Amino acid sequence: MPVLVLEHVTIRCAQRQRTRDFYVELLGLTEGERPDFPFRGHWLYLGGIPVIHLVEAADKGSAWGGEPGSAGSDTGPFDHVAFQGDDFEAMRARLTDAGMSFRERVVPGGKLKQLFVPDPEGVLVEINFR
Repeated sequence: MPVLVLEHVTIRCAQRQRTRDFYVELLGLTEGERPDFPFRGHWLYLGGIPVIHLVEAADKGSAWGGEPGSAGSDTGPFDHVAFQGDDFEAMRARLTDAGMSFRERVVPGGKLKQLFVPDPEGVLVEINFR
């Protein structure tokens, strides 16, 4: 059976609270229930689904169960995460007002506008507007 849907992205954070604030205050995700893991973190929800998991970089443990930097802990060349937006001008103004550096692009054909902004950990966030 093939996979059905993307569940979440986990970001190991050196600036966990600042990164949480980026996703909650700037992008509009909501912080919600999170299991009592033995490491610090936040689960950030979109439409009732915890789509972004933030974990404290300094805490031990990973999805593989090892130490950060140990064999098997390198997640490779992850490039960006993308969200669908609904108001290009409002999001552009929000990013500008927050003093964020971002890029804009219109996809060839003109049916899709995009904004690209790095989060505090350097993960590139793409926001698509149809």
